Amino acid sequence: MDGMIVEKQRFPSPNPHIEVHLVTYMCQGLKIKGFLAEPKAPGIYDGFLYLRGGIKNVGQVRLARITQFAAEGFVVMAPFYRGNQGGEGNEDFAGEDRYDALASFKVLECHDKVNKDRIHVFGFSRGGVMALHTAILEPKVRSVVVWGGVSDMELTYWERLDLRRMMKRVIGGTPLKYPERYKWRTPLYQAERIQAPVLIIHGEKDENVSVEHAYRLEKRLKELNKHVTSWYFPQFTHYFPPKENRETVKRLTRWMKST
Repeated sequence: MDGMIVEKQRFPSPNPHIEVHLVTYMCQGLKIKGFLAEPKAPGIYDGFLYLRGGIKNVGQVRLARITQFAAEGFVVMAPFYRGNQGGEGNEDFAGEDRYDALASFKVLECHDKVNKDRIHVFGFSRGGVMALHTAILEPKVRSVVVWGGVSDMELTYWERLDLRRMMKRVIGGTPLKYPERYKWRTPLYQAERIQAPVLIIHGEKDENVSVEHAYRLEKRLKELNKHVTSWYFPQFTHYFPPKENRETVKRLTRWMKST
C-alpha cells in the first residue's frame, strides 16, 4: 500500500529535541527511502512534507535543514525519491516520482503525532515542481510553499545547459521532439486543481532557477483566482545568506500555521 512504512531505523539527530528516523516506505510497489523528523515533546503537530531539489547526489536531503523545520513545531517527512540512496526504481525528474511525494504525504497522514487536516508541502528548487504536483494530486494539502522553485520544465531545459543531457536521458528527448512529455511534467497546465494557498519565495538574482519560474506560477495562479502570496528578494540568488535564511524559515512556517 502506498505510504506504508516497511522499515524504520533511528538516525543520529543534530538537534537533541528532534528525533530522526531513516524510513523505507512503499510507492507503486517500490521501496523508497526518506527521513522522518519529529519533535520529542508529546503533542499533535502539523505535518510538513519536505521535497528536495537537485537530482541524484546533487541537492540531497540535509538533516540540519529538516530538523530546522521540525524545531518550528512540525513532523517532517523528506523523501529521497525513487532510485536514490538505496531506494528502488529509476530516478525520474518531475515524472512518475511525483507519486513518491504523494505516498510521503500518506506517511504523514498515518503518523500518530500529525494533525491529518494540517499537512503542508514545501518544495525547494526541483522540489517546487514536485510540491505543485502533490497539491494537484492531493486536495487535502493544507498549504504549499515553493522556494526558488521550478514551475516550467521546458523553461528549465532551455535555461540550464548543464541539465540538458540528463533531461534528454530521463525524459527521452528535447521539448521540440516531445512537447507533451514536458507539458505533463509542468504543473502550470493543471494548476486549476490546486486547492491550497500557495506561497512563492524567490531570489531575483537566482541563476539556478530563474525568477521567471516564479512569475509564471504567480501569473497562472492569479488567472485562476487561486490564493497566492509572493515574496521576492531582489538581492538574493538561489541560496539565501544564513541569517536571512533562518528568518525566512520562521516567517514561512508562521505563514503555514496561519492557513
